[in-house]
Amino acid sequence: MELIALPAFTDNYIWMLHDGRRALVVDPGEAGPVLRALDAHGLDLAGILVTHHHGDHVGGVDALRPRLQGPVFGPRRERIPEPFEALDDGDHVRLLGLDFEVIDVPGHTAGHIAYFAQVQGQAPLLFCGDTMFSAGCGRLFEGTPAQMFESLSRLAALPGATRVCCAHEYTLSNLRFAQAVEPGNAQVTLHTAHCEKLRAKGQPTLPSSIAVELKINPFLRCARPEVMAAARRHGAPSDDAVDVLAAIRHWKNEFR
Repeated sequence: MELIALPAFTDNYIWMLHDGRRALVVDPGEAGPVLRALDAHGLDLAGILVTHHHGDHVGGVDALRPRLQGPVFGPRRERIPEPFEALDDGDHVRLLGLDFEVIDVPGHTAGHIAYFAQVQGQAPLLFCGDTMFSAGCGRLFEGTPAQMFESLSRLAALPGATRVCCAHEYTLSNLRFAQAVEPGNAQVTLHTAHCEKLRAKGQPTLPSSIAVELKINPFLRCARPEVMAAARRHGAPSDDAVDVLAAIRHWKNEFR
């Protein structure tokens, strides 16, 4: 299985996974990058996975249907271009011989889902849309801090080797914020240097991994004393993990 991050718009990634003959794509906000990749690799489009309803994730779905040889899958509680196969938490999707488990991860949107699969001979895969970013999480457009905390906790419990396929190249800006939250976190400093080298070469900083995120992502570290202290300085009324997440998410919204 080959995993490819297809750049789209200014900072999106459309993830493509293929076996040399057939491909699936995740969150195709525009069709052009997908069509070019299918043609370049001589691939059939076997299916589309959608995590949530935002236009930069679904805008290319209809334009891809003439090339599509399988279903569009998406969250039942979101406005996904019809027709699509509606999914709920705990459902399973079979594509390319893989079994993707559907995980409800509301917060960024009310019905956001993620897809997790074990891959024989390779690290597991997580397509998490805009719920988790490397060193960050999505804005709370429709959900609550409690929902986002629960969603991130579910993802953080996946195997450490899991490849975290986020939908945006936000890593360096997120790491700047992570350094503000935990200036004493040496792992953040090391990972920043690593990601700066990747971007200087025009390479994506993704996928990340769950193991890396547990070390650098402040939204997964709400029980750490330094993160709690930073949250209190930015309005958290207590050290409760949801209060901590709410405070640092609000801080991140305004961080420059």
